[in-house]
Amino acid sequence: MYHLLFLIYIVCHSFNPLTLKLPLCLCSLCSRFLQYRDPFAQRRHPLVDPVVVSEIRKCLEEGIEFQGELLNFRKDGTPLVNRLRLSPIHNDDGIVTHILGIQIFSEANIDIDRLSYPVFKQTSCHHPNEVNTDSFYYLQAPNSHGHPCRHICGILQLSDEVLSQNILARLSPRDVASVGLVCRRLRQLTKNEHLWKMVCQNAWGREATGILESIPVTKRLGWGRLARELTTLEAAAWKKLTVGGAVEPSRCNFSACAAGNRLVLFGGEGVNMQPMDDTFVLDLDSANPEWRRVKVSSTPPGRWGHTLSCLNGSWLVVFGGCGSQGLLNDVFVLDLDAQQPAWKEVLGIAPPLPRSWHSSCTVDGSKLVVSGGCTDAGVLLSDTFLLDLTVDKPMWREIPTSWTPPSRLGHTLSVYDGKKILMFGGLAKSGPLRLRSNEAYTIDIEEEEPRWRQHSGTGFPSVGSQSAIAPPPRLDHVAVSLPCGRSIIFGGSVAGLHSASQLFLLDPREEKPTWRMLNVPGQQPKFAWGHSTCVVGGTRVLVLGGNTGEEWILNELHELSLVSKPEMDPEMMTSNH
Repeated sequence: MYHLLFLIYIVCHSFNPLTLKLPLCLCSLCSRFLQYRDPFAQRRHPLVDPVVVSEIRKCLEEGIEFQGELLNFRKDGTPLVNRLRLSPIHNDDGIVTHILGIQIFSEANIDIDRLSYPVFKQTSCHHPNEVNTDSFYYLQAPNSHGHPCRHICGILQLSDEVLSQNILARLSPRDVASVGLVCRRLRQLTKNEHLWKMVCQNAWGREATGILESIPVTKRLGWGRLARELTTLEAAAWKKLTVGGAVEPSRCNFSACAAGNRLVLFGGEGVNMQPMDDTFVLDLDSANPEWRRVKVSSTPPGRWGHTLSCLNGSWLVVFGGCGSQGLLNDVFVLDLDAQQPAWKEVLGIAPPLPRSWHSSCTVDGSKLVVSGGCTDAGVLLSDTFLLDLTVDKPMWREIPTSWTPPSRLGHTLSVYDGKKILMFGGLAKSGPLRLRSNEAYTIDIEEEEPRWRQHSGTGFPSVGSQSAIAPPPRLDHVAVSLPCGRSIIFGGSVAGLHSASQLFLLDPREEKPTWRMLNVPGQQPKFAWGHSTCVVGGTRVLVLGGNTGEEWILNELHELSLVSKPEMDPEMMTSNH
């Protein structure tokens, strides 16, 4: 016997970003009424009682309670008896806002090949307040105002512990906020910080939750408010910062990333296209942050057009780029927390082709993923390689796919849901041409047979919908992965402009991902490039400097804060508004 708890919610209100109310919708989590014996059936199986189906529809439409049995089928055609109970939940005004349900599945001991229609038990007529324990029942108990009574809802007879840990903790942050609008008891339950932490952990994963738990803003805001602000992005704002120190000699085309609350910069292109090999760090936890050179006992060959990634909070990984002798395909790692930091080469077996202007990301805190780029001969690449840096003898493994997106450089890779990757944009091959792209692709590298999927609906706006406008085609842009799995795209090289400051949001987990524009207040950066932008703690995006000709000013930063900062927070940096 299988027990399944699920929630069907209906909220009859307009969307409110502050309370997370949703438009009128009907959603069922973890439930399936197949009622078909095979995936090609065009009609409901004749053994399914149509009267019971009609009563379910009636109870949903009239907001009354239902309980009954229904013949169902697994995907392989095995018959099941589905015992179902649906209970409406009313708000303080007696209006149905949610419907909670419990399903119990048990094997059906029948031979469906020897029975003919109709074989179901004749269902007797039922009246309000009448109970039939053999088949199904529904209740309607009017109060003095003519509305159904709230206290008869069976789901609210569960204990607070069961409601919190077995039901609410399994919902998304947006759904938990909606449930909190139902009644006083559920509102009180959804104020619990421990519940909100479980909700965030289940929805966003342990790794993302662990990163958020380590930053001070989580303790000050609380998990409930943090979940709301990261879901609605209502508190997102830009501001300009000034830091001390210097990155000298001046350079461009370097690569930067965040290691905890530290920004790390490596390499770059100096005067006369000289490849640089030095490392700088900016500690954001300092009272007066300033750039300082990291003293290392050994360094990789100088390069530009490479990638710099972070593993496990303090390990940095450099791959590829253009050096004094041409393109590179080597790998170096650096432990920032070591007493004597030193870059160490990782000799991976069967490395990919040397390249520059590729894209990379890390998964599982230990694996480096490299995609695309450009060869010495100017050929664009479309391959994807993975390197596990924790094994004794690392070996590069090309991720085999039956089809790959067009070859490209200057694109981005964003990780979501642990091991899924979103690819966006870049300069892509289109027949004999190379054009800026705004195409989005996803891949799950943990699948037995990984395959790229193109989200065709993301490239063009929906008719009459301003919220569905896709980002203009671009390369060397910024892609920010949010803890909730969504991605923010901005900046880069756009046709006719050096950069674009407009922010675009995409949730690749949606059935039909749709772009949304974000209007964020504050002083936006004039330029934003992917190789010089860092994501800190999952809640802050720092854009390094701006450029005038070939000169980069790295003492000026623009911060995109995704969550609010309480007024009592001490300012760690000088703000210029």
